[in-house]
Amino acid sequence: MARILVTDDEAGIREFLSDVLELDGHTVDQAESGEKAIASLKSQSYALVMTDLNMPGISGMELLQWVKQEQPEVEVIVLTAHGTVGTAVDAMKLGAFEFLQKPVSGPDEIQVLARRALERRELRDRVDSSKSGLRNSPRLSYGAPAMQPVAEAIRKVANTTASVLLLGESGSGKEIAARSIHDQSDRRDKPFMAINCAALTETLLESELFGHEKGAFTGADKRSRGRIEYAEGGSFFLDEIGELQLNLQAKLLRVLQEKRFERVGGTQSIDADVRWIAATNRDLRSMMERGLFREDLYHRLAVFPIQLPPLRERHEDIAPLAKLLLANIAQELGRPGLLLSDEALKILLSYTWPGNIRELKNTLERAAILADDLQITASDIRLDSLSAPTASVSLSSVAPSDTIKPLAELERDAIANALRAVDGNRRKAATLLGIGERTLYDKIKRYGL
Repeated sequence: MARILVTDDEAGIREFLSDVLELDGHTVDQAESGEKAIASLKSQSYALVMTDLNMPGISGMELLQWVKQEQPEVEVIVLTAHGTVGTAVDAMKLGAFEFLQKPVSGPDEIQVLARRALERRELRDRVDSSKSGLRNSPRLSYGAPAMQPVAEAIRKVANTTASVLLLGESGSGKEIAARSIHDQSDRRDKPFMAINCAALTETLLESELFGHEKGAFTGADKRSRGRIEYAEGGSFFLDEIGELQLNLQAKLLRVLQEKRFERVGGTQSIDADVRWIAATNRDLRSMMERGLFREDLYHRLAVFPIQLPPLRERHEDIAPLAKLLLANIAQELGRPGLLLSDEALKILLSYTWPGNIRELKNTLERAAILADDLQITASDIRLDSLSAPTASVSLSSVAPSDTIKPLAELERDAIANALRAVDGNRRKAATLLGIGERTLYDKIKRYGL
């Protein structure tokens, strides 16, 4: 996730945008003027700036010009009222990524646009890193014998145009494998686009994939390019492909067959030079038998299937993966030099990791938050199987019911304590509690925290 600066002279708009972006996992700072925004940009690194155009003092246009001159790597999204759309177009000519027209139609529009802007920055960073020989992409780690066939399969298929279907348990590293295929291919300097088919509603997913024309549906007040267009010449990763609805399966099949598509509400055919990689933890053959997944799409995607073993079968990979993940987490948290103690590593090596790499990452992030200094100790590692009480309790020994708190009250207290421990940072609190940020947000609203 990224650090974003929201600039607007209206406090209500700043708070709304900040809440929406934080719900999507970002860290958000606010500035009430162009002057304060520039001061923040000089003291803190940001991936994205969202700014209103019309502000007293330094305007949003002047802020945009400053950013593009002093920090051109930072993406900028401008917010504009209905009467200043022409000015917003001028802003895009100066280097703004896109503009949002007030009033914003809803949180989804803000989150999607921010993701696209951040993806463009990530793509540019990846290309620059590739050109300079600095390859910072995460690795699956191939030390375990069970991973050698995977490494060999990736090496063989990378420079072909064959579609790849990655199979394996949730959290086993399918997206990392997809990126590895892209990075070893001759498309490495082109975009790598990824989308989670389970994360968006059917309507939003269709628009995200194919884009839409102005007026295609309620709220479509301008033309929008889809991710397939942004991925031109590169690779497109479809995560959780088994969650794709049947009508979208048919439209995707046409793209794979004809290498062309139309935006939602449009008639113009657009070429799609894209290398397709899909992933699932579901049994697609069983879904085909039940009429839930198209057989023709399956065969188009599964030209070259690769099965990823779970982490419990890759014991030799746990240590190098943990060190790599911790290095990335330490950078995100602003704690460079964070290390694992030998005792902490022994605990990680003794665990079976039913949640695979994703669970390992969450565990390390939680430990990094809990660690008092630059070394994670055994006491910072919180695993369900290790922290669960082992003593058996009989009903006769339980305290009277009036001393036992209701489950909802216990949950509310746990959330409140977690929020206090991380100074209200919802992302860190969710990690500490081992739940998703959206789930935490819903519970915060439910309990009035």
